Amino acid sequence: MANRYLLGFDIGSSSVKASLVNADSGKCVASAFYPEREAPIKAVKTGWAEQDPQMWWDNAKLSLKKIMAESNAKAEEIKAIGISYQMHGLVCVDKNLKPLRPSIIWCDSRAVPYGDKAFHNIGTETCLKHLLNSPGNFTAAKLAWVKENEPELYEKIYKVMLPGDYIAMKLGGVPTTTVSGLSEGMFWDFKENKVADFLMDYFGFDNALLPNIYPTFSVQGEVTAEAAAETGLLEGTPISYRAGDQPNNAVSLNVFNPGEIASTAGTSGVVYGVLGDINYDKKSRVNTFAHVNHEVDKTRLGVLLCINGTGILNAWVRRNILSSGIGYAEMNELASKVAIGSEGVSVIPFGNGAERVLENKEIGCSINGLSFNKHTSAHIVRAAQEGIVFSFCYGMEIMQQMGMDIKKIHAGKANMFLSDIFRQTLAGVSGATIELYDTDGSVGAAKGAGIGVGIYKDNNEAFSTLDKLMVIEPEEAKRSEYLNAYSEWKSQLNKLNQ
Repeated sequence: MANRYLLGFDIGSSSVKASLVNADSGKCVASAFYPEREAPIKAVKTGWAEQDPQMWWDNAKLSLKKIMAESNAKAEEIKAIGISYQMHGLVCVDKNLKPLRPSIIWCDSRAVPYGDKAFHNIGTETCLKHLLNSPGNFTAAKLAWVKENEPELYEKIYKVMLPGDYIAMKLGGVPTTTVSGLSEGMFWDFKENKVADFLMDYFGFDNALLPNIYPTFSVQGEVTAEAAAETGLLEGTPISYRAGDQPNNAVSLNVFNPGEIASTAGTSGVVYGVLGDINYDKKSRVNTFAHVNHEVDKTRLGVLLCINGTGILNAWVRRNILSSGIGYAEMNELASKVAIGSEGVSVIPFGNGAERVLENKEIGCSINGLSFNKHTSAHIVRAAQEGIVFSFCYGMEIMQQMGMDIKKIHAGKANMFLSDIFRQTLAGVSGATIELYDTDGSVGAAKGAGIGVGIYKDNNEAFSTLDKLMVIEPEEAKRSEYLNAYSEWKSQLNKLNQ
């Protein structure tokens, strides 16, 4: 039987990763990423962040070349291509499909005043009922900044795209997008199930700037002769899936249905849950987008909670509180010797900038309840990990108020999820079962492409071979201890957040 492979790209701001998955076994046969050191982010002014879209394309080609050599796969054996990408970026191209300026990426904050002004002028109720969010610092607001500050360039724009749309265009030769993508840019009206004309009119955008819309799981284009010559791929290979990195992380963990949760806990942390009804948080403390399987008659929304101060706090504690040479495994061992609640020490982990879950307040990180006569560095290590978990649970309460019933959390076994303290505390406070898997975004994108071309009939078939590494059940006997510690942490937070 001839090999059938699926190709997945993950277009990050640090690197571009490519993976080749055997469609029949479901196993990843090769992966590579470029650059090997973090890709540059250009910051002309404070709060700005830009990248050259051509750099993403060049790194995608380098990653692809390496995995093709490593796997000995033939171009004709690749049956579909999927793309995951950094969310909320803005790419502007001219009629020759050439970028007119560097991409304004997700962590660029210059557009905040434009989104805030639109929220006020259009009306908070209108925005929330139709967009499910404030226009905020998303792609539409970034385009408004370009329109006002670079008017001559703006007049040359043929199409605006997200980073994943750009890579799909480089492969397929035609600008296209998805409802999920438009929703993350604040271009989608959930109430009318179409492009948000009221927002386009407010900013003075022509609807023709937006690419044609395709379903997330569908043949959205085919590799052109030009792209085939550049990449070594076979002309005509279908591009059949794309999604932002957080929806795609959920896909990678087979999170498709209401109440299911996908989580990551790296430098920053994310809890992404699927909601089965149209709803929103009135204070925009969490963001709501169309999930990959959202349809007019089958609501599937992705509710996104982001906590900036996650693994970065754990890393800070290791560097600044502990002796040199102590690794994360030893930190976890130290923390395990301290009781739940860290004997009264609580850490508020918000030291990595303003937090959306706190309505964009910047309250900083603080250590509370410290006794010089009783507490040690081990108490701080445990309290830091507990504080990160508690911040997740604080945000998850907002998701529950929106109607989400959280019973199971899916995550990759990586970063903070390597810590038993972190896992047990999250299960203990939330009451949810945690399942840890071996997967990543580029592999998820590859399998998404398999669904898009019909190699897999649905997500359950596509992810039937997903390796479940560990299941963590809540410890009912200790539940009250976890909840008491969380209650004490919340009281400290409330004092700081007044």
